[in-house]
Amino acid sequence: MYKHMFWIILLVVVSVLPLARADWPEFRGPFGNGHVSASDKQIAAGLPLKWSETENVKWKTEIPHKGWSTPVAMGSQIWLTTANTNGSAYFAICVDAATGKIIFNEKLFQSSNPEPLGNNVNSYASPSPAIEPGRVYVHFGSYGTACLDTSNAKIIWQRTELPCRHFRGPGSSVIIFNNLLILTMDGIDVQYMMALDKQSGKTVWKTDRTAEWNDLDADGKPKMDGDFRKAYSTPFIVDITGKCQMFSPASKAIYSYDPTTGKELWKIGHDTFSTAARPLYLNGLALMITGNELLGIKIDGRGDVSKTHVVWRFKHAVSRMSSPILVDELIYMVSGDGTVTCIEAMTGKLVWQERIRSNYYASPIYADGRIYFFSTTGKATVIKAGRTFELLATNVLDEGFMASPAVLGRSLILRTKTHLYCIEESADSTTKN
Repeated sequence: MYKHMFWIILLVVVSVLPLARADWPEFRGPFGNGHVSASDKQIAAGLPLKWSETENVKWKTEIPHKGWSTPVAMGSQIWLTTANTNGSAYFAICVDAATGKIIFNEKLFQSSNPEPLGNNVNSYASPSPAIEPGRVYVHFGSYGTACLDTSNAKIIWQRTELPCRHFRGPGSSVIIFNNLLILTMDGIDVQYMMALDKQSGKTVWKTDRTAEWNDLDADGKPKMDGDFRKAYSTPFIVDITGKCQMFSPASKAIYSYDPTTGKELWKIGHDTFSTAARPLYLNGLALMITGNELLGIKIDGRGDVSKTHVVWRFKHAVSRMSSPILVDELIYMVSGDGTVTCIEAMTGKLVWQERIRSNYYASPIYADGRIYFFSTTGKATVIKAGRTFELLATNVLDEGFMASPAVLGRSLILRTKTHLYCIEESADSTTKN
């Protein structure tokens, strides 16, 4: 009888534990916020603290062409996208999670006249895929969107006619919401959100941005050919007592939409452009970066709430590219020049700031009480989450990080500018491909 009761109690305890998720289905992971598990009070994920080119590398695989998209992982597969450096050809790659061997390398789209990037910050394959059982969704902005069968990499459906002049390359990642695949298209000519039926690829809704542009020259034409109108952010959806809101930063305004219908719920105007960081949410506040400010916003408004619903603003060393991360009601973010800032999420008050140097575009992750930051020089800095700065480790790989990391089980899946790594804490994990 006592043995029987033990197993019942154990089953109940296990059923309520915030278990770490084994898969990494989209940009910023299973919860869209960089967390490996659903709770700050998580069980040990077992991710490595230290690594190098000769330590804790399970495998290392060269990835052809160029792409900054975050890998997505499910089961035994890791998927990522890449493209020719001139933007003429676009590929989906599948890697075996156990060995690092490339299983599929499929050319999906081509372009005879891609617009030049104009800098090294972006690539033609920066939007991250999304994966679910049996299907992976890959996106290259206006150059093409496709749903692939994960068993054979065959195209189930594709779209190639969606307009948007990205000008400096696409950047916003796709997300899955119920039966929808949601796209963000913020170009120099048009700016809109769109939802596709994920089974067929057909359009379910399309909503134009409603920002008021203030970038016209004396002739009434957009300055810099509309360069001030583009953006690169990925939306974040929250379910609040059964009603969902989708937070989406863009140029000149940040928005909330109903993700089921695409209806705009509220917006807040601002003065910047090229927003890239993904939003967060805590206790009735949307936490969104405009480009030069981090805002805490009450989410119960309707229409233009620029003057009524901003609870706090934080302006010093805000991360323009890298998305912030939220742990125990503290927000951590790293600026492009390597300043890490910790602030209170509910008040916007500064807790601490420290320099970890280098440049940062990749978004951090959180696991085991640690926050991992990845720089463009190949340096990865690991700190302890908390109200004081505590450096735990500094790790270096040969090439820098533009893509954000992924996690698969106890492994870090790291994409540098040239290779894909599986980093796992094991005495025998130094074999490379």
